[in-house]
Amino acid sequence: MSLIPWRIIESRRPFPKFRMDTCELPSGKEYKAFVLEFDAWANVVALTKNNEVVLVKQYRHGVQEALLELPGGVVERGEDPLVGAGRELMEETGYSARKIIEVGRIYPNPAIQHNTLFCYLATDVELTGEQHLDEAEDIEVHLVPLDDLIEMVRQGKFMHALHVAVLFQALAYLKKV
Repeated sequence: MSLIPWRIIESRRPFPKFRMDTCELPSGKEYKAFVLEFDAWANVVALTKNNEVVLVKQYRHGVQEALLELPGGVVERGEDPLVGAGRELMEETGYSARKIIEVGRIYPNPAIQHNTLFCYLATDVELTGEQHLDEAEDIEVHLVPLDDLIEMVRQGKFMHALHVAVLFQALAYLKKV
C-alpha cells in the first residue's frame, strides 16, 4: 500500500509565513492543515583543536530561559547553506573554520513546517574575529569539551531538540555513536 498525498483544495495566507490549507484526505474527507513557511536553517557543531565545542547561550522567549545551543540560524534567500553556516558561526561567536562539512539534513517539524535544517561539522575552528550580533541577539560564547556536551545531553542540560539532532548527526559522522 502506498500513501497518497493530500489534495489541496484551497490555500490561504492570513499572515506572512503562515499558510492555511483546506485538503481532501485519501478518505475523501476535508481537513484543515496549517503550515509555517520558514526559511532554511543551518547549525554547526564547531570543534576547536582541543576538541571543545563552541556553544552559544541566548535567551529563548518561547520557554523564557537562556539556553546553550549550537551556533547557527536562518540561511538567507539565495545563500548556499554551507556559506550561511560559516557566516552564522562567525557572526554569533567570532570563530571561523577552514573546513565545514555537511553531515545531514533534517526536517524540524514536517507536520507543520516546510523548511530544512542543514547540519554541519566544523573542525579546527579558531577565534578570528568579534561577534556581529543582530539587534535581538544577546549571546554568550562557551567552550565545552565534546564529551562533556554528550553528558549534558544525557543529563537534560542541553535541551534544544533540533540542536541535539544536529549533534547526533555530527557524532554519527565522527563514528562516535
